[in-house]
Amino acid sequence: MNTQNFQTKKFFLYARKSTDTEERQIRSIDDQIAELKELAKKENLEITKIFIEKQTAKEPGRPIFNEMLLRIEKGEAEGILAWHPDRLARNSIDGGKIIWLLDIEKLKELKFPTFWFENTPQGKFMLQIAFGQSKYYVDNLSENIKRGIRQKLKNGLWPQMAPLGYLNDKNTKSIVVDKNKAKLIKKSFELYSTGNYSLRRLCEIISALGLLGRKQRILGIANYQYFLKNPFYCGLIRYNNELYEGKHEPIIAKKLFDKVQEVMKSKSKPNKKKPKYFVFRGFIRCGECGCLITAETQKGHNYYHCTKRKTKCLQKYVREEELTEQISQCIQKVSLPDDWAKNIIAELEKEKLKNTQSSESFAQNLKEKMSVINGKLERLMNAYLENAVSLPEYQENKNNLVRQKQILKDKIAAFEQKRGNWFEPAIRFVNEVKYAGILAKSRNLEEKKDFLKKLGSNFQILNQKLVFDFKNPFKILAEAEPRRRRGEAKNSSCINWRRG
Repeated sequence: MNTQNFQTKKFFLYARKSTDTEERQIRSIDDQIAELKELAKKENLEITKIFIEKQTAKEPGRPIFNEMLLRIEKGEAEGILAWHPDRLARNSIDGGKIIWLLDIEKLKELKFPTFWFENTPQGKFMLQIAFGQSKYYVDNLSENIKRGIRQKLKNGLWPQMAPLGYLNDKNTKSIVVDKNKAKLIKKSFELYSTGNYSLRRLCEIISALGLLGRKQRILGIANYQYFLKNPFYCGLIRYNNELYEGKHEPIIAKKLFDKVQEVMKSKSKPNKKKPKYFVFRGFIRCGECGCLITAETQKGHNYYHCTKRKTKCLQKYVREEELTEQISQCIQKVSLPDDWAKNIIAELEKEKLKNTQSSESFAQNLKEKMSVINGKLERLMNAYLENAVSLPEYQENKNNLVRQKQILKDKIAAFEQKRGNWFEPAIRFVNEVKYAGILAKSRNLEEKKDFLKKLGSNFQILNQKLVFDFKNPFKILAEAEPRRRRGEAKNSSCINWRRG
């Protein structure tokens, strides 16, 4: 009997699986190895080495696969055991290497439990077809994924994991607002838009309030910069430098987002060292020459005076304590006693009943503009599909139209929210001027300054006295102040400020 026929053949076993879940990788590879060992036993094959790879075969360059082919070229094995040809190659280069090694007889056999192969011209032809089908599957899968992403974006849906401040709702397969984190996200935008906070300081403040990232990780400065630049939070989706209208609920308005971008852009420029801060500097001018009022510290006290940059000015210094007292008196002028507040609110209630019907013309005009933009977007898309415009032109024009549309959507939302609801702002104003009496006696200079700016404009210091023009409706209250002292303020005519 010829023992040559029973000589075992040396084979390499190659198992591969590419998936995102490590647990599934290991289980699938174990299944492959078990099946292939059973095949080797039936075919009387000696497995000299088991190669395990956890990497996609879509592109060439798999290190373990390449090592296996090099060792085959050295004659360490004459065949390969694998579950299916697609485990060996899903790209033309790796598939070509296998065919070439078969052609030069460095590789003599391939064994698969799920695919027949014989080292003949017909067998290699069928193997090439199997490799081609594997490549087609990968290419088609990639195109289907891209097509799905494009369709999602067109429908206003974010195709990836929800950004910070949002959650992926598995039931509705949509993105919903994470109410707890959304409040802190909005707070971040509001604080940064003031220009008074650096990213580092913003990170410290918001992190202290409890904003955490995925897996409860503390966010870094780069994370804050990233989400402050993400238009997703104002209702837009940016994907591959192209903007899309999102169907998710915005956390902030487009106007606030744009303000944040302006602040971030300005902060990216090198800043000079900031001078010492004086509360009332920067918005008051000299009543004689019109120059800005500056300030300096002398013997522990702050003094405000004209910069005298235009002409020789004769105006004298004003001590900060004296200026603060004058500001307090101005605030006191517009303070509102409780009986006044009661009368005004009663009158507002009457006015509210009379104005139940509100005009729809403004909203209709905005909706017509939205319709025009939708038409332009549709025509732009058709022009791009017909190659009438280039991709960069299409993206630039589309982004501009989408931004315009988002601004209109914000205006419509604001109109719907405020329409027929001027009563609430009026109540807030009444409460604000009620608080003026308390603020006038307060030592908080920042609050006094902010309230003073609300009161009027054209602030000047002339002969060491603060003068300015009261704005409506504060002007009405300031002019009524002498009558209030005499107790003549209960007449309902005092509420004419509501139209101011």
